Amino acid sequence: MQFVPSTILALAVLVALAVLGPRRGLWVFLATTPFGAAAAFNLPAAGGASILVSDLAALMMFAMLWVQPDAPARITGSMRAYQPGFWMLLFVVVCVISALFFPRLFQGATNVFGLSRANNEVGIVEIPLHPTNGNLTQLFRILLDAAAFFALATAFRLRPDARGVIVAVAVASFVSAGLGWLDVLSFDIGMPNLLAPIQTANYAILSNVSMAGLKRMIGGFPEASAFGYYTLGLFAFWLHMWVARGRSWLVSLALIATTVALLRSTSSSAYVAAAVFVLGYGALRMTRYDGRGVSRRGLAVTLGLAGGIALALMALGLAYLTIEPVSAFLDRSLFDKMGTASGVERMSWNTQAWANFLDTRGIGAGLGSMRASNWVLASLGSIGVIGTGLFLTFVATLARAPLGAEPERAAVIGALKSGCLALFISANLTAPTPDLGVFFFAMAGLAAGLSRGAQRESLEQAEAAAPGNWRRRGANLERIGGL
Repeated sequence: MQFVPSTILALAVLVALAVLGPRRGLWVFLATTPFGAAAAFNLPAAGGASILVSDLAALMMFAMLWVQPDAPARITGSMRAYQPGFWMLLFVVVCVISALFFPRLFQGATNVFGLSRANNEVGIVEIPLHPTNGNLTQLFRILLDAAAFFALATAFRLRPDARGVIVAVAVASFVSAGLGWLDVLSFDIGMPNLLAPIQTANYAILSNVSMAGLKRMIGGFPEASAFGYYTLGLFAFWLHMWVARGRSWLVSLALIATTVALLRSTSSSAYVAAAVFVLGYGALRMTRYDGRGVSRRGLAVTLGLAGGIALALMALGLAYLTIEPVSAFLDRSLFDKMGTASGVERMSWNTQAWANFLDTRGIGAGLGSMRASNWVLASLGSIGVIGTGLFLTFVATLARAPLGAEPERAAVIGALKSGCLALFISANLTAPTPDLGVFFFAMAGLAAGLSRGAQRESLEQAEAAAPGNWRRRGANLERIGGL
């Protein structure tokens, strides 16, 4: 075990979470998620794997919930049949089986693009399929995702505090934006290693990369694409909050901060995913979810977004034709992306991932055995049809989770769903593995927990209005996991 400067940060986070608990400490946990390159410690004996500060925070959240009274029953309540937690549990089971057994079952039957480490440098190489450390490290990451999901789904099912979620996401947003601008400004003033104490994971840290003369913003992450991916989820959350709940100073400030950081990230995948999300979101907002017709506010937002995008595209097209730095930046980040060596290489990963899917007859080569550049192909190639189908069912069930009647909580649940959707869109462009990250599953857990909590409160209020039928009340509470 190798300790690093950011180990001190990890210890401080653990102490804070131990004092505050899993619900009041949500802001501390989410504040660790922008530190995507900060290792709590490294494991040289495990191929140089890194345990991040956010990894320890996720484990601590689950551990604090586990030591509470009736913890197994409470966590099991978040796994009720056909609820999001149920499909998440089945997905994790498939991941465990695939990581431990599939690489041996199909050993040598196909070639895969796998991760190779040498001298702390990470590279993707084509090798025959066989068990590797990658199977265990990817399984560990999925288990971390599950720990974050079930911890938050359970804690916020029992006490559905929407205001605490808003504050926690705001803290994460401002920390992430602050780290992003600190990264850029430190480079501009000739101090490129200022963030080195929090860039301690055994990743390739691309901190000195420029695009068309513009320093790429990576913040607390190892590269611009990871920063853009994370920021996109925050942007989607605040966009929905701004549309659904009006323009409070906190929501407006957070939306501006995340929008500017997203645009400054220079991540082509984040740009494309953001455009797809905004267009889809605007179309969905045109119609009320209850099917009663067109919402005037939704229509105004949609027309405003469409008009703004049209004007922005016109201005961008004019700048592309007349301003050389703008044309160079757009060529580098978007138009010439697929023709670069990186683009060609990533397409070869996807081609081989499809071959892995076919060679294993749809079962998959095993979690952590291969890499792709697309979530669908990465999932099909590693966990097969069953694992991919279970995760898609999980996402669909989460999307259908009720919002409840209380306006602020309904807005927060919708915002969390929006953040998950935006991250899922981005993952389908570039994700190398089925793992969508702790932040995705944290938002999913919060959405599931708040939704179930709203159902529980609604049922309790209805039963309180008609006292006397205690048997029916107990049966209903048991049905939604309220006991």
